[in-house]
Amino acid sequence: MDYDPVEHLNAVFSHPSTLSSVSQIADALNECEDDLDDDIGMLVEEQVTSNADSVERIQAAKADLSELFKKIDDVRERALKTEQAITDMTADIKQLDNAKKNLTLSMTALKRLQMLTTAYDQLQALSRTRQYGECAQLLQAVIQLMAHFKSYRSIDQIAMLSRNVADIQRDLQEQVCEDFELAFAKGEVGSKRAMLAESCLVADALGEHARSRLVTWYCNTQLREYRQVFRNNEEAGSLDNISRRYSWFRRILKIYDEENAAIFPASWRVNEVLANVFCEGTREDFKGILSRSVRSGQTIDVNLLLSCLQETLDFEHSLERRFAPSSRASVDTFASAEPPVFNQSISEAFEPYLSVWVEAQDKQLAALLPKYRQQPLKVPDEEFNSHIVISSSTELFTFYRHALQQCAKLSTGGSLAELAKVFAKYLDQYAQQVLLNYISERPTVHTPSRVPSVEDYVTVLNTADYCYTTCSQLEEKIRGRLDENLKQSVDLQSQADSFMGIASAAVRGLVRQVEVALEPSWREMRNTPWAKIEAVSDQSSYVGEMLSRTKEKATEILQLLHKQQYARAFSDHLVELISSQFISNVFQCRPLSETGAEQVRCHFCVILHLTNSTHRCFSIPILSRAVSHPCCLLQRPLALSNV
Repeated sequence: MDYDPVEHLNAVFSHPSTLSSVSQIADALNECEDDLDDDIGMLVEEQVTSNADSVERIQAAKADLSELFKKIDDVRERALKTEQAITDMTADIKQLDNAKKNLTLSMTALKRLQMLTTAYDQLQALSRTRQYGECAQLLQAVIQLMAHFKSYRSIDQIAMLSRNVADIQRDLQEQVCEDFELAFAKGEVGSKRAMLAESCLVADALGEHARSRLVTWYCNTQLREYRQVFRNNEEAGSLDNISRRYSWFRRILKIYDEENAAIFPASWRVNEVLANVFCEGTREDFKGILSRSVRSGQTIDVNLLLSCLQETLDFEHSLERRFAPSSRASVDTFASAEPPVFNQSISEAFEPYLSVWVEAQDKQLAALLPKYRQQPLKVPDEEFNSHIVISSSTELFTFYRHALQQCAKLSTGGSLAELAKVFAKYLDQYAQQVLLNYISERPTVHTPSRVPSVEDYVTVLNTADYCYTTCSQLEEKIRGRLDENLKQSVDLQSQADSFMGIASAAVRGLVRQVEVALEPSWREMRNTPWAKIEAVSDQSSYVGEMLSRTKEKATEILQLLHKQQYARAFSDHLVELISSQFISNVFQCRPLSETGAEQVRCHFCVILHLTNSTHRCFSIPILSRAVSHPCCLLQRPLALSNV
């Protein structure tokens, strides 16, 4: 605490009259000083007494700790003596345990060695007599027993036995392959089927390499004739004879099912391997045929290419249907993520040449557009309904769906992306050349001059809305099938916007229908002598006619619009039309007297009531811009002089 005695004295003796109390204040200070000295002495005495007790307690604690450390050292020493005593007592027991363990291992190894030697001798005898069933069992036992002696190969006898086992494995493999070759070469498969089936068990025991060698030999043997006929014969190997290739292989599969399936274990899936080898060879053949055709300058026949593609896809699908359910089905059939084995196994060869197919789709669509332009909006005998769409739009998207499905089976890369561009091009043309053509009042090459009806506008509006929705769905489907790096290249938003623009044009056309119906009323308004009107009346004759025609026509149109967004757009455009036309006709009615201007203002109030009631009738909010429209300037006195 900061204390200034000078400041304190100045505060006490702040006036000369206070100096008379100096002696009293000095006595009080002396008494206070004596009291403080007594308190300090008392506290010092208490502190000295307390410190002495603390020193005694600390010395006692040190003595106790020294005693505790001595006891701990004594316990540790006794524990070491006890451990040493126990070790001396159990040393003989441990030695006996180690001896027992070593003896057990030696007896086990000796027994296994005896079993291995016996099995090896039996295996040699059985292999010479081709008793493959027993050989397979003994071979498995020999291989398993030999695995226990890998760490003993430094012993000469064990090393020699290991070499002998390897030799007999190699001899058995060669013997099994030789038996297969002789049986198939001499046509003795039927009579030796049981022996060959048992020999497959031996190959199974020998391991993956033996199985693979035997299956590869079988596939090459079965397909040797196919390669000679279709690869070395230009006529038989051409695309025209593609069906003969698939028929030939179906015959081979039938032979396998009837004659050879019982030979091979089902787990080997030999028929599936055979199908894979056939597909690989056929794919390479097709790649060579197509590349030679391009290098020689020949034009690939699109119809032939499509026919070959279709046959190939059907063949691949038949293989997938045959092998997938039984051989590769996931344990959880609803969550299997394994890709199809035979999908595009042959048709992959056609992918680089799919541009020809895409060009063919382009030409077909180019031929369809003129037909669509010439078609009527609906069949002459068909009854109109407010949900009808133009049939050509559904035909176009059906064509797109089939083309997309077919292309996605062949390619999910560049060809599918090119097809998407073709789709986009003809969607634009369909919107501009077909739909817009139906509601255009100007004559074209394909349509004479005519005025579209309300039914025409509603039909085009429904079709544009259908195309807008389907266009977005088409984009999602194409992206879902495309490769990841090409997904962003597909964008049909501009085409969807074009169809929405057609829908807006159709709505404006419907508003135009009301505009035509109101033209006589506006003409009567312009012909009224507004400068000669002397008194304001309730309503002119043209206003009543305008009200009835607007309500009648708007009601007719709104009942045909089933989507709220289009009904709202129609009502908005109608309000804007009537307001703007009222202003335009007011300026054509000049000169106006002051009474005539007042009459016009009354008419405008009636028209505002009409538009507001139209909105309320169809549950559409009143537009604020209809009330704050510039035509309200008629309500200001300044506007009269301008008029």
